[in-house]
Amino acid sequence: MRTLGDSGKLLKSTSPHSDKGLWPPRKFSPFPQGSRVQLETSSMCFCALYRDEPQQKILVLVHPQSTKTVVAVYLKESWWSIEDILRTSDSTREGLLKVQSFGERIVLFILNVIVFGRLERNVKEDDMFFLPHSAREQAKILWRDGAAIGFYSTKMKGSLCADSTGMGYVLPVFDTAFIRRKHRHQGLGTSLLRDFCDTFQEEEALGLSCPISPAMSQVCRRFLLACPEERGRLWEVESPGPGGHRVNIWLRVQLREAELPDYAEPRQQRLNIS
Repeated sequence: MRTLGDSGKLLKSTSPHSDKGLWPPRKFSPFPQGSRVQLETSSMCFCALYRDEPQQKILVLVHPQSTKTVVAVYLKESWWSIEDILRTSDSTREGLLKVQSFGERIVLFILNVIVFGRLERNVKEDDMFFLPHSAREQAKILWRDGAAIGFYSTKMKGSLCADSTGMGYVLPVFDTAFIRRKHRHQGLGTSLLRDFCDTFQEEEALGLSCPISPAMSQVCRRFLLACPEERGRLWEVESPGPGGHRVNIWLRVQLREAELPDYAEPRQQRLNIS
């Protein structure tokens, strides 16, 4: 089994791009608020880094009284708190940046699986969770003031669906997205959607993974009110996204505001960025 906690060599050898500034030197304890956690086997577990490569795992330390609470991750022969992993000392990391390096893949995993999946997801409100992304998932991380605060991932046109049918996506799809709780209600969800549309300016149609959460529906409404030229391009799609599996998002917004019967209630929320 190949693990990422064995040494720093794997981290250095796997990354084809620069991880400059990630995981800057620390001057304090890796554990939050001065807490101490015994390094016992019962408090450690391995998590699969990628959905499609389960042999690659990362070692995490959980709180002994709450095993769903991850307090540290083992990287570069040391334990790092979650907040430390999400920091950078590279001042050029600002705004939405494409995930390219191995270190950025780890940051994406921490935001997706640990921060959202274990630390910030309200089980009573969020009837959903995200699986780890694939090793080649197209994604962008949102950096602000030296920290990673969100992300969105994209299913590329022509890429194969994950349902083993051998069918591919016929249009780019905005798939998963997340903004940390303390950074919400600042228009950042809209900025993710705007970046997605700008990235694929040449495409006549763009998709958002079905079903869309109520929070994301509000983001779409605000975005389409501000950018009417995009109203004909955005569709709620089920993979692989042919015409019979699409619903125009602006039409859905209008139907809801007119209080007309809409489509079936979402079975699973895919986006959490309000």
